[in-house]
Amino acid sequence: MRVKIFSHAIDATFIRFVLIGLLNTAFGVGLYCLFVYVGITYRVAVLLSTILGVLFNFKTIGTFVFKNTKNRLIFKFVAAYAIVYFINIGLIHLLLELTDLNEYIAGIIVTPIVAIASFVLQKRFVFN
Repeated sequence: MRVKIFSHAIDATFIRFVLIGLLNTAFGVGLYCLFVYVGITYRVAVLLSTILGVLFNFKTIGTFVFKNTKNRLIFKFVAAYAIVYFINIGLIHLLLELTDLNEYIAGIIVTPIVAIASFVLQKRFVFN
């Protein structure tokens, strides 16, 4: 019975993670579009939306997914983001080298793997 309850909790946490991830994506894209709309160059818009997006993601994932609001975890959060970035780049590169897929399809294929890696890192390394 304990295993069933534990797996249910993981499922609920993962579902919250995915839903908050959608919100975070919309936030980041929205910021980028807003910055470009007001005349900021795309390079600066990417920089600003990434910085603000990571801070927003940290607060929303910590608060709504893992129920942890300790600000000192930001450094672990950024480190986990860096690891996920390199996993993403590595998997896309691997698919591009081993298959005839284009960058779009390769990126779509690795997204679920990257999302799971991100969830595991956030759960076990950042917000444990």
